[in-house]
Amino acid sequence: MTKTTPILTDSFGRKHNYLRISLIEKCNLRCAYCMPADGVPLTPKNQLMQAGEIFELAKIFVKNGVDKIRLTGGEPLVRKDFSDILKKLSALPVSLSITTNAVLADRFISDFRKCGLNDINVSLDTLLPEKFKMITRRDQFKKAWDNIHLLIQEGFNVKINAVLMKDFNEDEIIDFVLFTKNLPISVRFIEFMPFDGNRWSKSKLVTEEEILEKVEGFFGKQPLEKLVDETNFTSRNYRIQGFQGQFGIISSVSNPFCDGCNRIRLTANGKIKNCLFSNHETDLLSALRTGENIEELISNSLNKKKAVRAGMNSFEKLNDPKRHTNNRSMITIGG
Repeated sequence: MTKTTPILTDSFGRKHNYLRISLIEKCNLRCAYCMPADGVPLTPKNQLMQAGEIFELAKIFVKNGVDKIRLTGGEPLVRKDFSDILKKLSALPVSLSITTNAVLADRFISDFRKCGLNDINVSLDTLLPEKFKMITRRDQFKKAWDNIHLLIQEGFNVKINAVLMKDFNEDEIIDFVLFTKNLPISVRFIEFMPFDGNRWSKSKLVTEEEILEKVEGFFGKQPLEKLVDETNFTSRNYRIQGFQGQFGIISSVSNPFCDGCNRIRLTANGKIKNCLFSNHETDLLSALRTGENIEELISNSLNKKKAVRAGMNSFEKLNDPKRHTNNRSMITIGG
């Protein structure tokens, strides 16, 4: 493992070796929690990172200790030069992964294999076709479903990300866990988080505690097995005894894991975000184009990182719309 340098260590001693790069702000779905109903104003193309610029910025992060890169969007597979970007990044000494809605995944299986990308997270918030259409505003459930099974059959490490919302898809928690019975997959339940335009409120939140109560109520406490959490974990993982797969809970709201955070985000227009919840950004792309010192900008950004959720360390602060409507919508952050 590459040793992280001081520029990737924040003022709380957290070392950042995981870079999430958003490749595009566009998506072929319109998930309500991610994209505002009226859409988002798209960044002009000349202000977005080009394939070579993504590679140059990634090289700087890798030089200083990043050894894991996840490609996100929007929907990263929508980008026309995705294969070229993936090929360039595969030359770096990093572990590559991707978050996708899987609708186009079958077109890129050979690219994934050639470039050593084995870890694929699929966003899927329901197992019901009609509800999928309602959430995404698109009728693409069968394509996504078939591609999820294709990826599993092809031997990829597949994780399913499901954002839970009260009175909407919390009734599918047990069905998602049952989905792991005969398949070697991981389902991760993600608490609904506040971003610009997604009408977040505490009343829609399904907490870690509520998820576990439902699981224990159905399966009982005895079969529920707590797994060892990974270093710098985001998901607290569990397994039902005898099941091939497992499930986890990403509790960014009710039980945050900020003390072990090792993630940095680079938006499609080349701005670094030191926290998913933060509205503070540093423009690396413009600096790259004008020959400025990128490492100094990265260091300054990480030194401004707060201890917990961009300073929102209570439900009262999280409930204040002013604190998160100034942030981007999820689709323009990249997760």
